[in-house]
Amino acid sequence: MSETHWYIKNCRLFERLSREQILRLERCSRLRTFPKQTSVYLPTDPADGALLLTQGRVKLSHLTEKGKEAILAYIEPGELFGELALIGDTTREESAVTLLPSTIIFIPADELERMMAQSADLALGVSKLFGLRRRRIERRLKLLLFRSNRHRLVHLLLELTEQYGKKCPEGIVIGIKLSHQDLANIIGSTRETVTTLLGTLQSEGTLQISRQCIVIRNPQILSEEIHAPVRLPSADGPHIEMSPKRISPALSLKPD
Repeated sequence: MSETHWYIKNCRLFERLSREQILRLERCSRLRTFPKQTSVYLPTDPADGALLLTQGRVKLSHLTEKGKEAILAYIEPGELFGELALIGDTTREESAVTLLPSTIIFIPADELERMMAQSADLALGVSKLFGLRRRRIERRLKLLLFRSNRHRLVHLLLELTEQYGKKCPEGIVIGIKLSHQDLANIIGSTRETVTTLLGTLQSEGTLQISRQCIVIRNPQILSEEIHAPVRLPSADGPHIEMSPKRISPALSLKPD
């Protein structure tokens, strides 16, 4: 079994395809390795296929006319990205850059579309992917429009806790290193504002910061502040959902 065949076969999105379909995808797909901090594609590059990350980590971002970076998402192994090529986009709209040495499989859009026409499971999986990405974008937009900088940052910290959290003696450490500028680029704020807010949260005792490492010491308090549940990692791996004790009927709509 080739390396490409193994990666495609073990991707959850393609796991229900037949052996013949997997082999077809393998024949038309291309596997490539990228060093750390390497461009995978740029805006205006041809959008002629989707990409499957098999190893490493990729950052999707957009550069505004004023040169400010807006981080859209972090892609982890097993995730498909660049999928807008499947709905007729002819060029990329964002940048994709590797944050770690990465292995990526390029899958031509026309072949993936044929597979979707043949497999209801694959078509449903891709549809769910579109829905998930849209929901994330809508949630991010609502945060930008209606929440303060502090609430946007707290919401992001809890999201990172759910996705990358690991238990430690002090609390829950976020297992991805992000600079203050990275955090600002995700929530649509400035590095100075994020630095100030992190310092305030640390002085309040809800988190601890050292060498780009963030430890959430009291996720319950953060959860209550933004009136949202948070799923915490348990000692044996699965996440446990923690709901806020109080839900306020009225949320502040005034951004900082």
